[in-house]
Amino acid sequence: MNAIPDVQAPRVLLAATPTRWFDVAVDRWRELLVDHANCEKKAASTALSLIFTYAHDAALTDRISRLAREELRHFEQVQKVMREMGAPWVRLSPSRYAEGLRRCLRTHEPQRLLDLLLCGALIEARSCERFEGLAPRLRQPMGSFYGGLAQSEARHQGLYLRLAEQRAEGEDWKERLRVIGEVEADLATSPDAQFRFHSGCPTN
Repeated sequence: MNAIPDVQAPRVLLAATPTRWFDVAVDRWRELLVDHANCEKKAASTALSLIFTYAHDAALTDRISRLAREELRHFEQVQKVMREMGAPWVRLSPSRYAEGLRRCLRTHEPQRLLDLLLCGALIEARSCERFEGLAPRLRQPMGSFYGGLAQSEARHQGLYLRLAEQRAEGEDWKERLRVIGEVEADLATSPDAQFRFHSGCPTN
């Protein structure tokens, strides 16, 4: 199975994750792993949804199908780490992050597709940033595992951005990225009563 090709892409995040989030993540690493597994499933589900909704776009579905397979492999890898580290599966409530970004989406096409792709880029960029920050802080094997995943998330970010640029149809996609990016930055940095992989700054 071929890996997703490398794509050079700029950093797109408008704010850095607060240090407190990383401090809490180190202490609550079991919850982090469980929610991370959920995130990988959601990422694969999102990719599959794009394939079904935009089946007429062969270039998009070809790239996204490979992305979906990689996300599912990551899910399997997270489950393996959970077993190795004795982290049991528990049911977690959804975070506000995905729903907050979903509210940004426009409902008409082709603008909706553009927004979905830009949201995908932002989510992957945030994941990359947090994996990079977590890798040197976490115990093994989580540290090394997360360091490797950061590279994958950077590729995914670049893929989503390239697909968005190709489908902008004359719209200023960089400006739209900035608008959605402001919402993403607030969700990822503002006080948050929950702790999740994509939560804001934990308040407890």
